[in-house]
Amino acid sequence: QIQLAESGGGSVQAGGSLRLSCVASRRTSFNLRTLYVMSWFRQVPGKQREFVAAAMWGGGNPRYKESVKGRFTVSRDDAKTTVTLQMDNLKPEDTATYYCAASRNPWSSTHRGESAYHYWGHGTQVTVSS
Repeated sequence: QIQLAESGGGSVQAGGSLRLSCVASRRTSFNLRTLYVMSWFRQVPGKQREFVAAAMWGGGNPRYKESVKGRFTVSRDDAKTTVTLQMDNLKPEDTATYYCAASRNPWSSTHRGESAYHYWGHGTQVTVSS
């Protein structure tokens, strides 16, 4: 029904930058504009997936994990149904697999958890070396 495809992962030294992109596509007549929230999560082996940042359809304040504020910027192009995560001043602790997620519901605090999302990408690896 809906597919999310991430790109842009890679390896970088601490202090460097990476830009992740996620494109939503469909196979049916599903209206992609009902993907009210498009977010980024990350996960390291052995740990739970954690919320990183979220962008809202039609604008609205983005949301961030506290530890990435001031370093990461999430943006969304509703016309292209893409969400981008610009990551600057990367730290080794940012190393993880990053996942794109989309929800059919408007933002609420529950969107900081995995269960609020209906669609997921397959993930892209980000490795930051010290």
